[in-house]
Amino acid sequence: MNLNLMSTPTSQSVVVASSRRAWTRLATALEVLFVYAGILLYIWRWQFTYPRAWMVLLALVLASHIAHRDTLRDLGLTLRGLRASALSILPLAATIFVAVAIYGLASGKLVPVAPGIKTLASFAGYGLWSLFQQYVAQSYFHNRLIRLVGNRHLSSLLVALMFGGAHIPNPILMVATTFGGFILAEVFARHRNIYPLALAHTVGGFLIAALSPAALIHNMRVGPGYFFFGSR
Repeated sequence: MNLNLMSTPTSQSVVVASSRRAWTRLATALEVLFVYAGILLYIWRWQFTYPRAWMVLLALVLASHIAHRDTLRDLGLTLRGLRASALSILPLAATIFVAVAIYGLASGKLVPVAPGIKTLASFAGYGLWSLFQQYVAQSYFHNRLIRLVGNRHLSSLLVALMFGGAHIPNPILMVATTFGGFILAEVFARHRNIYPLALAHTVGGFLIAALSPAALIHNMRVGPGYFFFGSR
């Protein structure tokens, strides 16, 4: 009889723990959907009506890190995993980028020139923007999704689709960010470090901007800005 009495609270505790996990997963899923919806709304609407709304979205992401007790290592913001991440992504990226650059030079779409201060400043600025995009895509969304779905390949696919979706309706960027986003997400899932990913993102973005037809790339614009490109 005593054994039965002892087993009752144990069973109840298991049920309570399971219920808490279910509610936590639901809350996390709703959080991810809310933040992603906010990003899409900012791209398509709020940047024109509420230009500072990005601060609220960023504050929500930072608050989420605190609530989920994310560490800098979890976010891929330390030096841990830097070498492994670089060895995973940079050789592949270099192979693709060199082939693309050779094509660009052979077709005359790329012209080798000595980089000036303006070019270097532009590269550095875009590099910071790429780093921020990888932080949002990997450090935030991928961290949440991999805990939700429990499969890193599936979470990588979801991140890639979300990343590509944020670049609608630009056809070139949608394709590049979806396929490239999946590769970068797979590397992040294995090696928690976003710095090599941001470097590959930066170089790839520069090549895409240089080689893509202006009629399709529209100066890398997404959202409503894609349609308004060239209008006065």
